[in-house]
Amino acid sequence: MSDYAELVKPDQVHTSLYRDEAIFDEEQQRIFEKTWIWVAHESELPNPGDFITTYVGLKPVIVNRDKKGVVRVMLNKCRHRGATVCEAKKGNAPGFLCPYHAWTYSQDGALRGMPLPKGYKDFDKSDYGLIQLRVESYNGLIFATFNEEAPSLDEFLGRAKPWIDLFMKQGGGFPVKTMGEHRFTFPGNWKIQLENTTDAYHFPVVHKSFLTSLDGDTEELFSFMNDGGFVEDLGNGHSVLVMIPSLVDLDENLDEPIPERFADLAKSLEGRYSDLEIRRICRAVSGAGFNVNLFPNLACSMAFFRVLRPLAVDQTEIRHIAIGMDGGPDEANQARLRLHEHFQGPMGFGTPDDAEAWERVQRGSHAGDQSWIMLNRGEDKTDDNPGDVTAETGMRAAYQMWERMMSA
Repeated sequence: MSDYAELVKPDQVHTSLYRDEAIFDEEQQRIFEKTWIWVAHESELPNPGDFITTYVGLKPVIVNRDKKGVVRVMLNKCRHRGATVCEAKKGNAPGFLCPYHAWTYSQDGALRGMPLPKGYKDFDKSDYGLIQLRVESYNGLIFATFNEEAPSLDEFLGRAKPWIDLFMKQGGGFPVKTMGEHRFTFPGNWKIQLENTTDAYHFPVVHKSFLTSLDGDTEELFSFMNDGGFVEDLGNGHSVLVMIPSLVDLDENLDEPIPERFADLAKSLEGRYSDLEIRRICRAVSGAGFNVNLFPNLACSMAFFRVLRPLAVDQTEIRHIAIGMDGGPDEANQARLRLHEHFQGPMGFGTPDDAEAWERVQRGSHAGDQSWIMLNRGEDKTDDNPGDVTAETGMRAAYQMWERMMSA
């Protein structure tokens, strides 16, 4: 085992964290199998029998809602010979059937039957249901863990919870729902992306093409480098990056004029919604003015969910999940999708530039064994000097949690 305290210092981390396969393997055991991992949003499972397939670290799982309405997370692995019992990404099913030997499982994971059961001596089906993970949720976010001794999700999220609550106000008076996603992989370590969502310092450099594509009002919104933004360590590796303070609480400032870019949307809602409802909807379309980084795999990032999944020491899958208003006006949800596509979409102005930067960091990690990554920006933060939006506070928070878990 490596001495991880030697690799993570208060203001820097060693680049072997990006490229050492032994470290990657231990991360799967010490982090992704020990703490709470985000697996789904409740809107993806509205009805009994609904399911999605995803992963907890490297392990495939089924997330479903059983006939009693209970959300379960189960290993996607037959208890007989280990084949996956579900290959669909999502759907609705009365149960799960292994295609290899037809072992059949109910929605709650219980083994219901198999062909020729008399061939088994002293066999108790109740001992061979699908393996279940511990499941808890907060404000629509569903998490799972293999660790029965982990603190409660409530304790784990801690000071991040009020920020999650603020983020979910993007429903504009309606519940938040997911509205589709796109996913891609980049040739780099998962922690490179973990750093990115709490990094405002790169924005005007990497995303210059995005900023030049905006209308005047929107460009002014994103001129946040000297506009009162900040980064805060929320404990347990979580952090918040506030870039647009005026969009922190979407229920505030509803008496301000509706931005010109939403004038047509507001006009289309007249007669169906009150003036206050229209203002709340239009303000919500803008998205929140901050990112909440939830260690280790979820970012509630301004107007979408960004989910990372480690594939290998130098391969990471990213999912960008669009969110909108469940039961809200179609026009508003269409506007949200267009804004999502503009930056996060595969042909957008943001994602390709980010991915290029991440790939370069991975390549640079091979340039010498004595290389260290600096995380000291804004380290002089005090109560009298709270720092600014470019501070690397969130990265330091994540790596301190990483070191705690890897050394435990």
